[in-house]
Amino acid sequence: MEEKKLDLNSIIGFVLIFGILGYMLWQNQPTPEEIEAQKKAKEEYVASEQKAKTDQETAVTTASDYVAGAGVDSLQQIELKNKLGAFAYSAMQSKGGETTVESDLFELKFDSKGGYLSEVRLKQFVDYDSLPIYLLQDKNASFNINFGTTDSRILNTKDLPFVPEVTKNGDVTVVSMKLKVSESKFLEYRYEIKEGDYMIDFSVRSQGLGSVINSSSEINLDWKIKGFRHAKSITYENRYTDVHYEYEGGKANYTGARDADKDIEDATWIGFKQHFFSSVLLNEKGFKTANIKTVNLVDDEVVDTVYTKDFAAKMPLVLQGGEINESMDWYFGPNDFDILNAYDRNLDELVPFGWGIFGWINRYIFMPLFGFLGGFMPYGIAIVVMTIMVKILLSFVQYKQFLSQAKMKILKPELDEIREKHKNNKMKAQQETMALQNKAGASPMAGCLPALVQLPVFYALFQFFPSAFDLRQKPFLWVDDLSSYDVIAELPFNIPFYGSHVSLFPILASIAIFFYMRLTTGQNMQAAQPQQEGMPDMAKMMKYMMYFSPIMMLFFFNNYASGLSLYYFISNLISIGIILVIKNFILDEDKIHAQIQENKKKPKKQNRFQKKMADMMEQAEAQQKAQKKGK
Repeated sequence: MEEKKLDLNSIIGFVLIFGILGYMLWQNQPTPEEIEAQKKAKEEYVASEQKAKTDQETAVTTASDYVAGAGVDSLQQIELKNKLGAFAYSAMQSKGGETTVESDLFELKFDSKGGYLSEVRLKQFVDYDSLPIYLLQDKNASFNINFGTTDSRILNTKDLPFVPEVTKNGDVTVVSMKLKVSESKFLEYRYEIKEGDYMIDFSVRSQGLGSVINSSSEINLDWKIKGFRHAKSITYENRYTDVHYEYEGGKANYTGARDADKDIEDATWIGFKQHFFSSVLLNEKGFKTANIKTVNLVDDEVVDTVYTKDFAAKMPLVLQGGEINESMDWYFGPNDFDILNAYDRNLDELVPFGWGIFGWINRYIFMPLFGFLGGFMPYGIAIVVMTIMVKILLSFVQYKQFLSQAKMKILKPELDEIREKHKNNKMKAQQETMALQNKAGASPMAGCLPALVQLPVFYALFQFFPSAFDLRQKPFLWVDDLSSYDVIAELPFNIPFYGSHVSLFPILASIAIFFYMRLTTGQNMQAAQPQQEGMPDMAKMMKYMMYFSPIMMLFFFNNYASGLSLYYFISNLISIGIILVIKNFILDEDKIHAQIQENKKKPKKQNRFQKKMADMMEQAEAQQKAQKKGK
């Protein structure tokens, strides 16, 4: 047997590669100023969260707390009238400040200036640093209607004073924010907050403003949010932070993690998604058109950053009988498939299961299976059990792949003879090679097809684990959160494409991939086509892949969810076991060789593809002979 060893060129190549990596690590060490900036940014973030806890909350108020003209003298009334026109009445009634209401799921604040939701805290969740989850806070959002008036003013509701009123109707809290012209004429934002529900009923309507609003000018609704960081890795979170939307009667789409500026038609909902949480505006009748924008706010992924992306949506509103009348809803909550799917409004599209067959596999197989297993066992164990089930189901595919490789290995001496015999006629060598493989029932494609069968499952699970809300902040062994990377060591410097920490599961997965590829690549290398000198090109490529695939895995998955790395570790570990069982207890090379010899004696009918290939080769060979005679 030929001894396996690295040639001198390979050794020099590896030394150069690792030398370059070492130089890059040395060059990219953060300066003392960068370290100090990171520390300062972290302190500022914590300070802002602490301030939010201690801010004075405004008591729940009603309209009876406001008396027309209270505290406003005649000169101020004239000044307000000159500035706001008919809406000066609202300014004279509003005392400003915020109105706070709570449910079992929310703590909400409504700003009198603008009448919009200025703060949304999800009471049942905390972020990676055990701080409360805020979707809206500290003026990171705005909701504005821009319109013209009949007295030639252009007004923005975000700058105007609303009058709040809070009422209770059973377990429903109603918050009415009114921009008044008089007691009977106003623009109203009406919010209905229900216990146990992340959906807030929301309507925008005007009453008696037909003579105030200029119907010939554009009326635009602007909604903006700067998304807060909620995850340990802002790079990973940003990868799944984007704008999703439904349009044209039920179609769903998204912008992706990149910056975007997009116009859409007939939008029934627009969602600003922040990986595991979303803020969604829904409209029952739909917006005729909408412009959506998203801008990445992370300039340096090494430095701690408060915000992920800047979201914006602009939608024109259409008057009905001279009045504004829009029935909408707000969804502020988790991207939990079961919760979103229960609303039956296509919101489950916020969970990126993948397109086509990949999404189908996740939605109808892996999601129900994982939900069932997670219902009675820890989620880390559920991942292991689901991985075992998937690998057992696909074991027959792996058997077919390994059987094909074994056949090619057995045929290798005869194939070598053919190539040596026709070394000066590659076309003839290829013809006889195909003929031999066809008679023996062995084909290189037979080894590729089983691998292709596994690709949909591989990609579906790659999409599934980062989207599984149930994994968020679930511990397993040394892992604190299966939806984020695990950390066994913090590095004093940042490695490009790797990070400033060491995760153990990617290391274990990389080791498992190395040994798996060593088993399968060794089989393939023995069946590879030889050349007259040196190592064959195909075998070289296989050998390099055996080393570089684990390295790529190590770098790529260091910042990915540890649940995904756990899956790949267990999956490759099981694959190694399956191959060893097949190789040592199931496949018998002597029997396979005898079967091949029997197959060679039987007449083998070519299928259409094989016949076409053979005809093409014969034509090419005839052309070559004709060209030689012509010379």
